[in-house]
Amino acid sequence: MMHEIFEILFHTNQALYAIVSENVNEAYFVLFMIIFLETGLIFFPFLPGDGLLFSAGVIAASSQLNILILVPILIIAAIVGNFFNYRIGKQVGNRIEHSNNRFVQKYLVKSIIETRKFYQKHGKKSIIIGRFFPVIRTYIPFLAGTVKFDYPMFGKYTVIGSVIWVPFFTLTGYFLGEIPWIRDNFEIIFLGLIIVTLIPFFYTAAKMFLMKKRV
Repeated sequence: MMHEIFEILFHTNQALYAIVSENVNEAYFVLFMIIFLETGLIFFPFLPGDGLLFSAGVIAASSQLNILILVPILIIAAIVGNFFNYRIGKQVGNRIEHSNNRFVQKYLVKSIIETRKFYQKHGKKSIIIGRFFPVIRTYIPFLAGTVKFDYPMFGKYTVIGSVIWVPFFTLTGYFLGEIPWIRDNFEIIFLGLIIVTLIPFFYTAAKMFLMKKRV
């Protein structure tokens, strides 16, 4: 399984085509797991969610991958991943708040309080908009769980975000995948998508760093 994931990371179109031609059900499973891991575990923010969704759509246009099966499967993966990440965050948050360690109480509990204020003010839109930003979308559900953001509300906006995010990239790839130029420059487009979606993250990080430096 991990071998297939690494192959997809470094040789996206060839690896996906190879898996689909051998066993289309395995392809659905591998794609499900990549999207689940990227949204469900804080250790996998490097997995290419946007680019992979686009690539899966392109390949579905000219292979056995059925777009009507693919899209619901990946939406479910995105939703389940968020819920799983939220639960982990909640357990971590409970341990931090009940810790007797002075360092934890002084710094981490204070951070949780500040993060909780952020989620109270921006939680709804961050869950939806954060879906479109690599790295950020991996940590948003975790932090929401850590600060015990309202669970029914979290669930509602997780579903909305997933239902927008997955079809947006997958169907774009599916309908543009038949264009010869896109097929011939598949790797460049895949790389470009990753870079473009990372720009806002690095811009925000650099802005925050410069602001702190000035203070």
